[in-house]
Amino acid sequence: MAERVGYAPGVYDLFHVGHLNILRHARSQCDYLIAGVVSDEMAVQAKGKAPVIPLTERLEIVRSVRFVDAAFVETVPDKLETWKQVRFDVIFKGDDWRGTEKGDRLERDFATVGVDVVYFPYTVHTSSTLLRKVLDGMLDADSA
Repeated sequence: MAERVGYAPGVYDLFHVGHLNILRHARSQCDYLIAGVVSDEMAVQAKGKAPVIPLTERLEIVRSVRFVDAAFVETVPDKLETWKQVRFDVIFKGDDWRGTEKGDRLERDFATVGVDVVYFPYTVHTSSTLLRKVLDGMLDADSA
């Protein structure tokens, strides 16, 4: 039987339990898991802000997670282009993508090459965005 290769892309900034859960759940649904770590430039393009943790450190953290078999630096916005470089059978995303324009496009694009899109529950109580807001608030308070 062929090995099922999974791909879990993300910025993985301010690594937290939500990231760990996505990687754990993703690994349970494939034989080999590749984590796509979004470059600093791509993160700025997608989210409008640079990550707090530099790419080399985010890559090292993600590579060290026991559920991850390999890590790949994602440098292009088109996930289909990334697929051509990495080749995977299933891509994992948070369910905050489900039913959105970008999620629908992802599903359409990957249907053309036979890649499954699997959504996992988004960790609402812990997110890098929330952690960053807390840090920004702490920094603002220190400079006041």
